[in-house]
Amino acid sequence: MTDATVDSLAAARAAIDIHTRLVPDFPKPGVDFKDLTPVLADPDGLAAVVTALTHDCGDIDLVAGIDARGFLLGGAVARELGVGVLAVRKAGKLPPPVHARTYDLEYGTATLEIPAGAIALHGRRVLLVDDVLATGGTVVAAAQLLRTAGATVSSIAVIMELAGLGGRAAVGRELGEATVVHTLTTD
Repeated sequence: MTDATVDSLAAARAAIDIHTRLVPDFPKPGVDFKDLTPVLADPDGLAAVVTALTHDCGDIDLVAGIDARGFLLGGAVARELGVGVLAVRKAGKLPPPVHARTYDLEYGTATLEIPAGAIALHGRRVLLVDDVLATGGTVVAAAQLLRTAGATVSSIAVIMELAGLGGRAAVGRELGEATVVHTLTTD
């Protein structure tokens, strides 16, 4: 790990520690929600997080950000890396035709979509970006969706991993053990 990587990770982790807001009993009783919105609203925090997410992502052609905080991060990371960005949207937000993937959540199901044909994805190396890796369902569905369109998901980068929920194991099981998951902090 280079000194620049170590420094950017330290700055990002400090910003996360300072600005993350704990919201008890959200979205349901007994759950303590870690709100990263204040981290992204702080200019130094945003800069530190974005720079840290760009390290160790490998050689990529495109960044894909997952609806919705992944859009904020994905655009900023793509700009810093000098590549384009693709929004992985919730169902019904894109004009047809689309590629879609439905997956299970803790509370039901959800569907993610990307444009079909409007953006050439075949053979492109993609960095998949989101704010949190929890159970892994959303990240796995997004990666499978991109693969269906012919892209290669080179790596996955998130701000926070909720280690007790098994997301990293789900990524390894569903996408292959070689899939690189880069997290800035683990809770």
